[in-house]
Amino acid sequence: MSDQHSGTADGTDTSAATASGTEASDTDTASADAATAGAASQPLLRVEDLQKSYGDETVLRGISFDLDKRDVEVIIGPSGSGKSTMLRCVNRLTEFQGGAIYLDGESVMAMNDNDLRRRVGMVFQDINLFAHLTALQNVTLGLRKVRGMGKEAAREKAMDQLDRVGLASQADSYPAELSGGQKQRVGIARALAMDPELLLFDEPTSALDPELVGEVLEVMRDLAEGGMTMLVVTHEMGFARRAASSLMFLDEGRIVERGPPEQLFDDPEHDRTAEFLQRLTTISEEV
Repeated sequence: MSDQHSGTADGTDTSAATASGTEASDTDTASADAATAGAASQPLLRVEDLQKSYGDETVLRGISFDLDKRDVEVIIGPSGSGKSTMLRCVNRLTEFQGGAIYLDGESVMAMNDNDLRRRVGMVFQDINLFAHLTALQNVTLGLRKVRGMGKEAAREKAMDQLDRVGLASQADSYPAELSGGQKQRVGIARALAMDPELLLFDEPTSALDPELVGEVLEVMRDLAEGGMTMLVVTHEMGFARRAASSLMFLDEGRIVERGPPEQLFDDPEHDRTAEFLQRLTTISEEV
């Protein structure tokens, strides 16, 4: 009859060691699974109790929200509600007095400016292109100065992004030779060239003639469909309905309501949300 007791040739008992090793292996596997799950569930952007004042004027009053990777958050609200200020706080173009902002779990306050601006791109309301540089040079500038890329590598990268926004044929044009919509698309290409994890848009169509708005929104919709994580301040309600994962209504520095676009448009919980959207819809119909 064979001996069922686990051991070595010299009689050393290995059963306890085997059991201990199995338990350790199971624990390591569980820890790894938990870490993977935690990383998967961590939002790309987390804003906690964000507060900002200019002197005696309080602009942001405890803003908190999460934004997951590949999501598009559209922010709406009346003038002076803190929308643009909130965006500028995210990449620290404006410093805030209270609260915290995390990018993929890391505090933005712990990042140097260049690293943060590379990871969080921004497209401005005012089209900030260098007038003495061509479209191509405007896009390559950040690649060479911030990312340290060589001239040819930067040119190739920039051309790819100009092609992505439909402007490869205008690479050698100066801003004065471009329409407002084309200049804004160069601005988007410039931001995309840095390979950002998050892209901020601060009313990118508000300075454009109405007939030029569509070409910029089309690029933004393509980015959303391609999985770009975006935080967008806009009054373009058509874009909000079709492209947003979530809609946020901001008023007097606070989030009044946040949820799926269809909820806020069709069945808002707050009267103030309904009032604002009705007014915005009426204005759009009159234009």
